[in-house]
Amino acid sequence: MERLGGRGGLGDLACGGGGDGTADGAQGAGGSGDTAASSAPAVEAAAYATLPSACKVLSKKTLTDLVPKGTSSAKEGDSSDTGARASCSWSSLDNNGVKGSQFRWLNVSLLRFESDAATGDAESQAQTYYAKQVKTAQTVTDAKNAKTETVTGTGDQATVVRYDLKKKEGAFKQQTVVARVENVVITLDYNGAGLAGEKTPSADTLTASAKKAAQEVVAAVRSANGEGSGGGSAATTSPSPSASASKSASATPKPTATKSASAVSKATASRASSKASSKKS
Repeated sequence: MERLGGRGGLGDLACGGGGDGTADGAQGAGGSGDTAASSAPAVEAAAYATLPSACKVLSKKTLTDLVPKGTSSAKEGDSSDTGARASCSWSSLDNNGVKGSQFRWLNVSLLRFESDAATGDAESQAQTYYAKQVKTAQTVTDAKNAKTETVTGTGDQATVVRYDLKKKEGAFKQQTVVARVENVVITLDYNGAGLAGEKTPSADTLTASAKKAAQEVVAAVRSANGEGSGGGSAATTSPSPSASASKSASATPKPTATKSASAVSKATASRASSKASSKKS
């Protein structure tokens, strides 16, 4: 069977590179070039410096819900720099014999932007790409019954676009969630179909599953960059989506403060003991 669920792979948009591009040239008479360079505003540094492993952003439980027969089918997409762009896909075919089959396909794509003097700050670039991805999902050829919905509690921005797509294998229900968290854009594609006579899956059920998975991916991106695991605000809590994310979150250096407090307590006790001894003598 040909790949049934593909809506399209991760784009080839390159992340910017380099520093903030500012210059400290002296302002002398006739030095218009140096003056322009030195007066240029500094570009705000990118909030996030890395990405989690794309094939580990979802928990085993979530994968079991979305791709029940394909939890071990993860296929990582090609990337020359997985810290800047990464993707992973899963497929599931539940064959019920003469009754037909239930098919599911899931793809997660991550794209991180860097601040650059030429292209601008990373977050602005991510906002532009986010809007482009939503537009792409809204303009799929032959899509029917398309609906767009703003998603709350998922990163800084999130939109889900869903539609029906007729293929020779059957009627597919497609859900695309595009989310942005700081300078990272997440595109999650999830579709399903009842094949060979099987019942077409509920679009509402598939959409709810896709939105929940997108929250988990946002949490993984935050954890990979040393922040809380919440899919919405940083204070929100949710199960850790991957081992690597858990390690990043637990790496906060707390023991140092405890040791310092202990050392102060011991020093105080020692001084008190010395004073008591002096009075007795």
